[in-house]
Amino acid sequence: MSSKAPRGVRLVITLAGRRNAGKSSLINAITNQEIAIVSDMPGTTTDPVAKHYELLPLGPVTFYDTAGLDDTGELGELRIKATRKVLWRSDVAVVVVGENGLTPYEFEIINDIRELDIPFIIVFNKSDLKEASAKDLDYCREKGIRFLLTSAEKGAHIDDLKQAIIDIAPAEMKFDPVLAGDLINEGDWVVCVVPIDLAAPKGRLILPQVQVLREILDCDALSITVKEREIEEALAGLNRKPALVITDSQVVHSVAGDVPEDIPLTTFSTLFARYKGDLSKLVEGAQSIDTLEDGDTILIGEACSHHPVADDIGRVKIPRWIKQYTGKDLTFETYSGHDFPEDLERFNLAIHCGACMLNRTEMLRRINECSRRGVPITNFGVAISKVQGVLDRILSPFAL
Repeated sequence: MSSKAPRGVRLVITLAGRRNAGKSSLINAITNQEIAIVSDMPGTTTDPVAKHYELLPLGPVTFYDTAGLDDTGELGELRIKATRKVLWRSDVAVVVVGENGLTPYEFEIINDIRELDIPFIIVFNKSDLKEASAKDLDYCREKGIRFLLTSAEKGAHIDDLKQAIIDIAPAEMKFDPVLAGDLINEGDWVVCVVPIDLAAPKGRLILPQVQVLREILDCDALSITVKEREIEEALAGLNRKPALVITDSQVVHSVAGDVPEDIPLTTFSTLFARYKGDLSKLVEGAQSIDTLEDGDTILIGEACSHHPVADDIGRVKIPRWIKQYTGKDLTFETYSGHDFPEDLERFNLAIHCGACMLNRTEMLRRINECSRRGVPITNFGVAISKVQGVLDRILSPFAL
């Protein structure tokens, strides 16, 4: 079951520590599977290794086994950088300490984790070989850091570690966030407008559409799915008004013209703006489109890597629509997957996708980092509704 949950809804738990601290052994013990390669040779784990697991009551999670913080050489620096990139999208961190105790490597990563505001626990592993020093334990107590003594080799206190992870997990991960469920009731009609264009995956719908349809079913509401050319016919065929119409952002202008004003209307991307991020901040960011000037640089953030099609939404359509709306000579740069620029200050605006392939933690961190650096940020759907002149209509179902 857990292997089929979308990557973007999984809680991410990252194990970080020096080489040979027992991170790989610990992740094997937690999952009760031989997932990570275990060796006495330091540096066995190079790139981060992901393991999907069902950790109840949290549900589907992903454990990451990472390279050692004391890795050396040019490749070692790249591996450490990859570890820090995984931490950026982590909901919980486990700092694994070996028999050498706390060293400057651990103190540095603890500071990084605290700066990112990630809940974490220090695990003194290999307690069967050497007990944690009184000095290290006093440090944890003085700093108010939760800690645990384990032995992955002996299987000691592994269940305690699982419970500790559950205890420190963000509160919002202990309940299901809502997409559209608070906008509809049992028995309501919901019309979903799903255009089928070159970017649509062959033989299936995109993940946001699938997740919304599933939530409609979970609410015991009735869903009808149509293409944009069929919306008027669909509405005319219903014996009562739908409680909500949800459309793909790319056709929001035409759909807004076909859906009567007394029927609530929004977009899949706007639903994801609050499901994965902060809708108010993303709306505020969209308003900054009005202040763009010639020569400004816009960041386009994509959560997934994909081969761009001829009329790609992020690389072609949005830049075209924003240039048409502003009349300005603008530059657009695209970053995909988990890549996100470190020099954010050089951008005048960031426009992010709906983040269906990111977990909420990483998306919120991107939003907050942009805000901290003074860079307005919005998402695809909100930006499109803004430049198409229908943003107020699209936001009307929400209490902002």
